[in-house]
Amino acid sequence: MSPLLLFIMAGGSGERFWPLSRKAKPKHLLKLVSSQTLLEETVLRLKPLARKPAHLLILTNHEQIPGIRHALPRFPKSSLIPEPAKRDTAPAAALATALALRTHPDAILALLPADAVIGKAPIFRAQLAAAARAAQNSSSFVALGIQPSYPATGFGYLHLGRKTLPQIKGGPFLCVRRFVEKPSLARAKTFLKSRQYAWNAGIFVWKASTFLAEARRQQPALARFIERFPKRGSYASYLKREFPKLPKISVDYAIMEGAKSVLAIRAAFPWDDVGSWSALPAHLPTDKQGNTFRGQVLSLACQNTLALAHGGRPIALLGTENLVVVDTPDALLVCPKDRVQEVKKLLALLPKDVL
Repeated sequence: MSPLLLFIMAGGSGERFWPLSRKAKPKHLLKLVSSQTLLEETVLRLKPLARKPAHLLILTNHEQIPGIRHALPRFPKSSLIPEPAKRDTAPAAALATALALRTHPDAILALLPADAVIGKAPIFRAQLAAAARAAQNSSSFVALGIQPSYPATGFGYLHLGRKTLPQIKGGPFLCVRRFVEKPSLARAKTFLKSRQYAWNAGIFVWKASTFLAEARRQQPALARFIERFPKRGSYASYLKREFPKLPKISVDYAIMEGAKSVLAIRAAFPWDDVGSWSALPAHLPTDKQGNTFRGQVLSLACQNTLALAHGGRPIALLGTENLVVVDTPDALLVCPKDRVQEVKKLLALLPKDVL
């Protein structure tokens, strides 16, 4: 089998979990659900699939290099790839493809977020390996689709069709009929009831030559970037000069939605993108009143309150309900649970020294 290269996207901006997260320490560098950062958990989950240490790489930005090295002191520096400009996932995918082609002309690569919470790691690895086999034996992109558990309006969906590639172990593999962006609640309920849809987890596997062919057809700028990428030696100057010129667009819009063939496997492992503060209670101890506390939190007659004391002082709560309180040494967040998605709107009002 051609080598499988695993690329972890770790370039988040640290907006959704402010004030605990910051530009230099975004969500994947936080210890949100365990004693390890989400990035550490992702690396440990993927390591058994990498034949060589050089086959597991992290795509990030210069601001986060110190934080990543602190979290992963033994991670090879040569496998830590800082992007010279903030673009989006399509340029990241093109960079990953270019790096994979330096390794092997038929390389297979997987592109994965750094900040998802994933359980049953052996099953996850088995399904990712199956996706790699399907990608190697076809000209298809392969996605890992998450079985919806509720009518989510904050996720994209994959509309799944017929089964294919019966000869490939690890299926069934389903044709993706179309990508659907974040739907209305009514549409999401219809999707859930039909059982023909999966959440798009942003986990994709492809053969390097497949991506290049689709880029030539749909995104010539990405194709040129890959084709002109240095095949040996240092690529630092080329990356610094050419990467910032790439279009700022997601890989879903740029490549996947218009691709000739995208397949999906229904995930058999638990997954959560932990998209906001309100997602934490599902992963942390919660009392009978629905309260989730971490650190020195004192409470009386509180319900459904999330409170995290990271400021070096106690938090005292009286009669709170459906509230989020996050205390750090230099900033305090207080907001209703049902408005946590709006936290990033506050950032424009804040002084730069707390961003």
